[in-house]
Amino acid sequence: MLSDRNIIEFNLLQSLPLPENFKSGQFDTNDLKAQDLYSEFDQVLQKGIAQTKDMSLLEDVGPRITKLKFGSVELETPIFMPVGTVGSVKSLSPEDVYSIGYRLILGNTYHLNLRPGMELMREFGGLHEFMRWPGAILTDSGGFQVMSLAKIRKLTEEGATFANHINGAKITLTPENVVKIQEDIDSDIQMVLDECTPYPATHAEALSSMERSMRWAKRARMARNKLNRAQFGIVQGGMYGDLRVQSIKQLVENDFEGYAIGGLSVGESKREMRRLLSATMPWMPKFKPRYLMGVGAPDDLIDAIMLGIDMFDCVMPTRNARNGSVFVRQAASANGKIQIKNAIHRTSKLPLDSECKCYTCQNYSRAYLRHLFVAEELLVFRLLSIHNLQFLFDLTFEMRESIRAGTIFSSLPSIRRKYAPGSV
Repeated sequence: MLSDRNIIEFNLLQSLPLPENFKSGQFDTNDLKAQDLYSEFDQVLQKGIAQTKDMSLLEDVGPRITKLKFGSVELETPIFMPVGTVGSVKSLSPEDVYSIGYRLILGNTYHLNLRPGMELMREFGGLHEFMRWPGAILTDSGGFQVMSLAKIRKLTEEGATFANHINGAKITLTPENVVKIQEDIDSDIQMVLDECTPYPATHAEALSSMERSMRWAKRARMARNKLNRAQFGIVQGGMYGDLRVQSIKQLVENDFEGYAIGGLSVGESKREMRRLLSATMPWMPKFKPRYLMGVGAPDDLIDAIMLGIDMFDCVMPTRNARNGSVFVRQAASANGKIQIKNAIHRTSKLPLDSECKCYTCQNYSRAYLRHLFVAEELLVFRLLSIHNLQFLFDLTFEMRESIRAGTIFSSLPSIRRKYAPGSV
């Protein structure tokens, strides 16, 4: 299927610096504040982590378009990546996901290693062939499970040992064997094993966690055998901007093909997330992909794209769909959401969103979708998931085209109102 895949090819097509009036707060929302870029930089300057000459890095913060190429698979960012944890985007076929326009999805190393296991994965030549996915695949390393499964794991310098949640057997993830597992999966982008710092954490706890992740990242870089696949380092540091700057500086020494921001969307407020992004983004390498892990709410995507993030993933769109929660444009709902089980939709002949071109909105009424949900018919999970993924695809497409046209700053208020009306 993708036998001609090579290491990721990356090109920065267009990068727009934030305009001077950004500093005045003209583009502020309740969560994103222009002043954070400068106040966070001043803090690392005062701590001796930055120098005055580094202020030029602030000029590179802003929305951008990049091109990623994996052999015959090409895509432009900003993009959202649907999550297919165990080799399936829940309730959807690979054809469903591909038909929306997605060319890059995410799988999870921890879960795939447990089931179906690497012996079967090797027999099929990797996950692409196993699930018949013609696009590219990014695999998470299991670092999130290091945090989320803390009650059933033991953490040492060597790695993380878990009690297998399926049968209780012990499984150990190390930086080295995680590389080997991902090479068996044959993912196009492989994430290094990291310790996702829990929230909340003290500065000392976050420092210790970050430094372990940096040591693991170096070990992972040295462990690679398939040098024609991309490997991304992961920035950690908890809720502390100075630690995240130190993390980036250490990661860059390993010259990864791309860099991810981890440890956000773990319980902190949206305001706190924006502050940490502002602290981090000036230091992210300009000519490498930038990936914000585990983030997928429309307002989060909009603000992060404005700060220069290229890639996102999150279970939110499909998980919300299974709970009957639907993203819609402002014209369909004043707060940008619909709960399909609500009685108001019982006789509605309207689509979920009259401006949406997805398969669901082009063919089915709210009344029928509500009926399926109330009757617990499995079809509704597929139909609502298709719509939610189409919504995020359209959002990133519209922002990308506005960046390409150079109109993103003038069109940003209307994009916010259209796709995330409840956040402004």
